[in-house]
Amino acid sequence: MATKKKYYVVWKGRRVGIFNNWNACKEAISGYTGAQYKSFLSYEEAQEAFKNPYTAYRGKKKKSQLSPKEKMMIGEINFHSIAVDAASSGNPGVMEYRGVDTRTRKVLFHVGPFEQATNNIGEFLAIVHGLAFLHQHKSDRILYTDSRTAISWVRQKKCKTTLKRTSKNDKVFQLIERAIQWLENTHYSTPIVKWETMAWGEIPADFGRK
Repeated sequence: MATKKKYYVVWKGRRVGIFNNWNACKEAISGYTGAQYKSFLSYEEAQEAFKNPYTAYRGKKKKSQLSPKEKMMIGEINFHSIAVDAASSGNPGVMEYRGVDTRTRKVLFHVGPFEQATNNIGEFLAIVHGLAFLHQHKSDRILYTDSRTAISWVRQKKCKTTLKRTSKNDKVFQLIERAIQWLENTHYSTPIVKWETMAWGEIPADFGRK
């Protein structure tokens, strides 16, 4: 019987990312103290995991195992909001992002695809685009994202990607520069809120490629 293919996510190691074989993963974590990694049965699962912290997949309960008390503590979805998300076929790979109305799932903006970028870059750009969209429309809605990494980058007003700039991704880096400039020069009051996937399911802006 053929062995099922696995994909490996490395959150901390000599190299981080998604690897399609154990040898590549082993090379990325070998000799690294406190390496964080985990295997998944599909690339889509690995891609989703890479957007979230390691602790969400190490010794944590699955969505279906949340107790009523835990769900109560998380609370209900605030539908006076928009939701943003990104998708990347490969990391780096072809990337696109969008924002939708949380209740109706009507697409408010959709940018890409771009030839070479990462999911984290897409999540970062999606948040900034969403903030600019709400600011332009003088809206008091909140913004949901399922990426803690992107939230951190936005708060720091930095896109801390390790992706190298090339002729293939120059348009993406131009967008990053514009996004950072917007963050540095614009005062906004929109709350950026982490979408609780374990309690609410996939974020409405998800591209449905799981």
